[in-house]
Amino acid sequence: MSGLRIGIDVGGTNTDAVVLDAGDRLLAKAKRPTTPEVTGGLRAALDAVLAELDDRRRAEVSRVMLGTTHATNAILERENLGRVAVVRLGAPATTSVPPLSDWPEDLRKAVSAGEAVLPGGFFVDGRPITPLDSGAVRRFLDGVRADAVAVTGVFSPAGAEQEAEVGELVAREYGLPVSLSHELGWLGLLERENATVLNACLYGVAARVTAALTEALRERGLAARPYLAQNDGTLMTLEHAARLPVSTIGSGPANSLRGAAFLSGVADAVVADVGGTSTDLGVLVGGFPRESSAATEIGGVLTNFRMPDILSIALGGGSVVRDGSVGPDSVGYRITEEALVCGGGTMTLTDAAVHAGRTAGVPPAWPERLAGLPLRHETLRAALALADEMVEDAVDRMTLGRADRPLVAVGGGAFLLPDRILGVSRVVRPPHAEVANAVGAAIALASGRVDTILPAGESRAKAIESAKEQAAAKAVRAGADPAQVEIVDLQEIPLSYLSEPAVRLHVKAAGPLAR
Repeated sequence: MSGLRIGIDVGGTNTDAVVLDAGDRLLAKAKRPTTPEVTGGLRAALDAVLAELDDRRRAEVSRVMLGTTHATNAILERENLGRVAVVRLGAPATTSVPPLSDWPEDLRKAVSAGEAVLPGGFFVDGRPITPLDSGAVRRFLDGVRADAVAVTGVFSPAGAEQEAEVGELVAREYGLPVSLSHELGWLGLLERENATVLNACLYGVAARVTAALTEALRERGLAARPYLAQNDGTLMTLEHAARLPVSTIGSGPANSLRGAAFLSGVADAVVADVGGTSTDLGVLVGGFPRESSAATEIGGVLTNFRMPDILSIALGGGSVVRDGSVGPDSVGYRITEEALVCGGGTMTLTDAAVHAGRTAGVPPAWPERLAGLPLRHETLRAALALADEMVEDAVDRMTLGRADRPLVAVGGGAFLLPDRILGVSRVVRPPHAEVANAVGAAIALASGRVDTILPAGESRAKAIESAKEQAAAKAVRAGADPAQVEIVDLQEIPLSYLSEPAVRLHVKAAGPLAR
């Protein structure tokens, strides 16, 4: 990959940015507070790393990769969401549980422009439940006012023809963007439907994010191609992100895991990303985040699209320390003003760690300032011991009893962690760990995946090859170099209780970005 790359990751407390050259050497890094509207922190971090480059180097920036919380914030805050016409293809088989039945009422009210269960869908063996009724689709859409349409068919990952036909109809006759469930989720109707509707309501958010990023690059005279980070640790083009904005949710933890693998050189490990407010723990498998096998809740809604398997605990550098407790409240990005080591008046976990001599990478002034203060020594020691217990408990839950893997400590608060943690073989502290999330964005690949059901007979081998080709094609559409795409994951899961033997097939392809 030629030229320079800038990776930016927007976190809850800080926005980090790095510049990497063609040889993956880190040339500049910066950490700036995340602003309430998110975009301000992005611009500040971008300006900070650009300031470390001369004019010649700035002209060499060819790619900018962004991991952002815009989509997550929009759902959590119920703001800037589009109105969605919800179409389920599954009548008469799925009418007992209407769409969005399990949604929080305030979110459903903000998003839904109307819901309908219409004829269509497939059985698990590929037979249609009933033919698609295009007239019923038109009658429903004629009666609603929507910004986008979400279409979910029963077992559409195994047969997407009906969804695709409705998508073409909507685009041709109504001119609305369409979210199709087979492009997003796995088997499991309600969770896949939820993910599809969330995706559709985020189209406006995605347009604003991509416009803001494009404008920020234009204002700074950068002719770089922008990308957005996905929640599996890979990248997608802005065009791809415009169709699948829900894929950006969870990209921050995924970036941290990918960055941890890159900086440490360890492909299989537990990763602890310690921030100002929380600590996120995940597991690396072959250099990529282990994905969650359970349904993931986003803003009170269960979904089943890919998400990294992350455990978050309310423990960070800004966690407030009191007698007998640490957190869950935190001073967050105000730590540089309120922590004792920074001249403030709030006792935090950072103060407890510095008091205990955990000072790797912290400013020299911090321990010096703390040494001159009257401290509640026992309170600080007890808080740090409690924090260590919380981390060990979280590690135990993520390792599932395996103690042979190392733990890679990253994030601005990585110094809080002890050098020995029960449940892992050792603690690895890579260089530039405080900006691992931005590094993860900068080094990410582009990917594509296929999740479907195949017969287990003689045609299986040909079907698997076809699925591999489809996954590779999706990776190319996401921005990967066609000549360097590889299959990085292939799983076959036998399905029981069917009239004919069948397997669920999951294929993931990934490759470096095209030049």
